[in-house]
Amino acid sequence: MLPAIFGLEGTELTDAERSFFREISPFGYIIFGRNVVNRAQLQSLTESLRNLHGRPVPILIDQEGGRVARMQPPEWLAYPPAQRFADLYAVRPGEALLAAQLNYEALGLDLAEVGVTVTCAPVLDVPIEGAHDVIGDRAFGLDPDTIITLGRACLEGLHQAGIAGVVKHIPGHGRAVVDSHHELPRVAAGFAELEQDLRPFRALNDTSMAMTAHIVYDAWDSDHCATLSHRVIQDVIRGNIGFDGLLMSDDLDMKALAGSVPDLALAAQQAGCDVVLNCWAKRSDMKGIAERLASPGPDALNRMQRVYDALPSAQSPLTITARQQSLTQKRDELLALFE
Repeated sequence: MLPAIFGLEGTELTDAERSFFREISPFGYIIFGRNVVNRAQLQSLTESLRNLHGRPVPILIDQEGGRVARMQPPEWLAYPPAQRFADLYAVRPGEALLAAQLNYEALGLDLAEVGVTVTCAPVLDVPIEGAHDVIGDRAFGLDPDTIITLGRACLEGLHQAGIAGVVKHIPGHGRAVVDSHHELPRVAAGFAELEQDLRPFRALNDTSMAMTAHIVYDAWDSDHCATLSHRVIQDVIRGNIGFDGLLMSDDLDMKALAGSVPDLALAAQQAGCDVVLNCWAKRSDMKGIAERLASPGPDALNRMQRVYDALPSAQSPLTITARQQSLTQKRDELLALFE
């Protein structure tokens, strides 16, 4: 099994993709807006991925709600950004906790219906005033304790729908003053300040999967961003935070990183990422990754297997309408308490 997650070219698998993916057997796949038309099409696409390998396979998507949503209205419901739940939490914490859990269960039902098994949420970053808004309202507010509580509610709601979550962006993207999609952020904060960023990840360190941040933290490793830093991954993520789940890189094609994608994949693996993420379905990059990556070691294999073991044994179309309507109606009643 290749320790990589790959994107797909379009709305159905090409013959070339079928042949390539069958040969290299990647750990999983990620869905983007370019791969999505409607329910029937997306169900067919995810089914073709499972049939390709004859087994359940992690099929990921970035479906947070708010501005990060690959499955869009009118085909699917729109979901509020995380900040909405933090706003309610400030005045009615119990109601906010329930609203968040209901919301993410409803969101998860959308994914389960079409055969997606993992969403890259929740965002556990702790934004600070003056940071770039690439995180912004994707976070559950500015307070670590609120983020912990609502992040756990998100994961519980997803679990109720049979969907796994990926916490991100470990060890914290909230201090970045530039967008790592476009350039490399550097954080100069000291150890005491960074400790606040770690708190949500430490509190939820039993989550099955986490995604790294392409950020340089001067206090920990001034030469390498977290994704490519053995020191940050081993000492901070595995050590200080105590995360022992599957660690995946953020997308290797982001402009924060310099160098060829296959070289970056190997560097991320050598730094301690269990799995690398490459989203854009460029055949030359995927082929290069397959050629450069080493076979996963025993720890990485164990973490990969734990993810596989937790996947649903079968994905059949669900009748979700009545349950989802009940969830979203109650959520909206609770969110209205803040308006």
